[in-house]
Amino acid sequence: MSNPGALPPLRQEVENRNLESGQIGEVERPLSTWERISNIEWVRRITILIILAALWEAYGRYLNNPLLVPPFSVVLEALWQATVNGPLLDRTFTSVKVLVIGYACGVALAAVFTALAVSTRIGTDLLSTLTAMFNPLPAIALLPIALLWFGLGIPSLVFVIVHSVLWAVALNTHSGFLAVSETMRMAGQNYGLRGIRFVALVLMPAAFPAILSGLKIGWAFAWRTLIAAELVFGVSSRSGGLGWFIFENRNQLDTASVFAGLTAVIIIGLVVESVIFRNIEKRTVRRWGMQR
Repeated sequence: MSNPGALPPLRQEVENRNLESGQIGEVERPLSTWERISNIEWVRRITILIILAALWEAYGRYLNNPLLVPPFSVVLEALWQATVNGPLLDRTFTSVKVLVIGYACGVALAAVFTALAVSTRIGTDLLSTLTAMFNPLPAIALLPIALLWFGLGIPSLVFVIVHSVLWAVALNTHSGFLAVSETMRMAGQNYGLRGIRFVALVLMPAAFPAILSGLKIGWAFAWRTLIAAELVFGVSSRSGGLGWFIFENRNQLDTASVFAGLTAVIIIGLVVESVIFRNIEKRTVRRWGMQR
């Protein structure tokens, strides 16, 4: 037990001196050239593609069997020849034209179904029932029906594309509208927003991340469904698309041209994803602070 009359212990005095800015140390270090380059997203993506191409080239050279896996350089040469002297550009234009028509029709129908589901209870039950029925159904499985109904041509391709786009876009859009918080809904109503203005100014921006995700999924489904459909029933309106280009060269055992067609499919997918959808994201959900 301490003595009540004892003096408190003496503490050693410490003198704090203000240091000059040059004595503190390196507060902000300039980034090196490698760090600045590695922080650029498109540089990282191109680096990944270069590494994959190098691995492809090395494996093709090691296998030494162009009929199975031609080297990447041989595929690039076939791609160049098919683009400059061959029918690749025409086939690509045909596929993209059909894709745009089918994708636009699918998105429009998805908007109609979503509007009904948001506004009425019967519309919600209708969308839920149809989505549960048709969303698991592969679009390729509808090819025989499309051939019977529309014949061999663009309408059959559009039909299967609409099926592949419709349910993915409608389901994501409806889920996005349902996920809008009640606080945000009441805030919009307190500002006097009703009807179309309420949907356009409150619901659409709040649900746009889900809507954009549905559009991206629908695009991916539509693109691969189109290529698969062209592989099955080939030409449309006297000129085939990319799928028919791949099918023709497969029959001729021109493996390099087959890989060239597949490379064209991949390039178009990368362009749509990295240019179109990425710019939409930057100007909407990222700008609004809804996505990192």
